[in-house]
Amino acid sequence: MNRILALCSPGEVRVAVMVGEALTEYLIWRPGRPDGVGDVYRGRVTAHVAPLAGAFVSLPEADGFLPDSQGGSGAVEGAAITVRITRAAQGGKGPRLSAKLPQSPGSPGLVARGPGAVEECAARYPDLPVFADDPAVVALLRPRLGDRITAARDLMDGALAELIEALASTDVTLPSGMRASFHPTPALVAIDLDTAGATPGRQPKAPAQLAANRAALPELARQIRLRNLSGAILLDLAGLSPKRRRELGPDIIAALAADPLRPRLIGFTGLGLAEILRPRIHPPLHELLAGPHAAGLAALREIAREAEAAPHLAFRLRAAPDVVDALGRDLVAGADLARRTGRPLIPVPDPKLPSCGWRIEQD
Repeated sequence: MNRILALCSPGEVRVAVMVGEALTEYLIWRPGRPDGVGDVYRGRVTAHVAPLAGAFVSLPEADGFLPDSQGGSGAVEGAAITVRITRAAQGGKGPRLSAKLPQSPGSPGLVARGPGAVEECAARYPDLPVFADDPAVVALLRPRLGDRITAARDLMDGALAELIEALASTDVTLPSGMRASFHPTPALVAIDLDTAGATPGRQPKAPAQLAANRAALPELARQIRLRNLSGAILLDLAGLSPKRRRELGPDIIAALAADPLRPRLIGFTGLGLAEILRPRIHPPLHELLAGPHAAGLAALREIAREAEAAPHLAFRLRAAPDVVDALGRDLVAGADLARRTGRPLIPVPDPKLPSCGWRIEQD
């Protein structure tokens, strides 16, 4: 059965699109601190920078960049402007904006929230039913999704948990025994294909390596999509001369074709690296899984799990100050945990713990 699963924990909804038993798409929605894509704000222009062909606009969280092509060309310093976030803050850069929407007067601040990941997937896959394992999330989304969304228990089985856990790894085994290693940098993502356990069989080495690379490409494209690797991507194919690598251009294009972001194969470098460009919109998965906010939500998820198993016990979270601060800036997570457990949680800051560190204690 093809379906969209909303796997809910305090302050976080992990969204899995399943085609049969295969995980096709994976997104994370944090209602208390969303990534902002689709949000509409009234902001104020702080500067127009001609060499950058755009303007900076002050928003509540950070300054965003408004390209001239999206309405920044006429921006005047100090002017109020209504903008929509088209690309989330990521990679150390602020959000990307567009002013191509009706301009409305009013005080600076949030005008309207954009769709969360569940709504985004529901729009992308209009024929798929949506199941959520938290009735509160069902009630929240029912006005927008109607009868498409249904409450259901035990959505996360062991097989799905393994698939999701594997996405945190930088290495993945591909068909024909090949292995891919993902190496994100601020400028680009490098992907190295290695023959690993691939065996040539009775074929000559060069044709066997070509066939092994070709067989690995569809799964590699799926892994890029699941991890939301975006921007410039350089793919180092395994064991082929630069000339032979170019033969795989049509196969790379075909493997990328199912991706809704429509990534493009730009070409091959002189060294034979395949250049792929995938639009940046939401933050990549490796950024979402790192940092104090992700650590705090993982702690709350564990507390909720332990409280469900032992409802007679109370728990305390002792965490590094950066984790406590991140949870304090989340407007949903703490209340969500209290609703689930029946007890409020006040995290205890512990400077002795390393950054992003935490531990759970019985209260």
